[in-house]
Amino acid sequence: MGKHKVLVIEDEHDIAQLIRLHLRDIDCEVTLAADGHEGMRQAFAQQWDLVMLDLRLPGPDGLTICRALRRDQAYTPILMLTSKSSELDRVLGLELGADDYVTKPFSVSELMARVKAIFRRVESMGKRYSADTETMVIGPLSIDTAGREVMLHGQPVTLTAREFDLLLHFVRHPGQVFSRAQLLDSVWGYGHEGYEHTVNSHINRLRAKIEQNPSQPEHIVTVWGVGYKLDARPGDVGTGPARHGNVLQLHQ
Repeated sequence: MGKHKVLVIEDEHDIAQLIRLHLRDIDCEVTLAADGHEGMRQAFAQQWDLVMLDLRLPGPDGLTICRALRRDQAYTPILMLTSKSSELDRVLGLELGADDYVTKPFSVSELMARVKAIFRRVESMGKRYSADTETMVIGPLSIDTAGREVMLHGQPVTLTAREFDLLLHFVRHPGQVFSRAQLLDSVWGYGHEGYEHTVNSHINRLRAKIEQNPSQPEHIVTVWGVGYKLDARPGDVGTGPARHGNVLQLHQ
């Protein structure tokens, strides 16, 4: 595998240089952008293995860039850099689809551990999905694991990358109850202590798209005091050859 290509969008010169130095130590090819305008341009100039994104930037801020990247078809891992005082921004960033965040002032060893964890998760997911060629079916839902496409009653469903991963995790483990911390660990890569409500918001958005009545869900149900599960027995989930055709591609 070649070097990971990393874009660092950070307006504080010393921090950007420090990050570049340590990313090079783990064999990354690093490009720096010092403001939101250049960061936005670079973010869409090529495919990146990781975008490290400061929230407070001259020009478009980090949340704006994160939102724009998540509207794009290609999935790009995003790690946000935040200040300790911006808890709301961290929550918004995660809910917009950032993969992780690190607070300033940060420990370099922690930052590199988060970066490596994102690389491992993306590599693992790539291997898993490249090996999958089946369509998984549960009731009216049809999930093409290779094409990352979802149909409900024969109609395409538009999911974010995280919503798709969350749904697929449930479908792969029908009837199994997962706590919010377990879902963060399995779907987000590892736990974000104190941010279990991020799971709640993703569950709510997923229900709004796949449930006939999101306030009384039939598929992804709440197990009070524990977490969530796909309300099905293992035999209820069927598989078949992956189907392609007139289906809307999953939105990232």
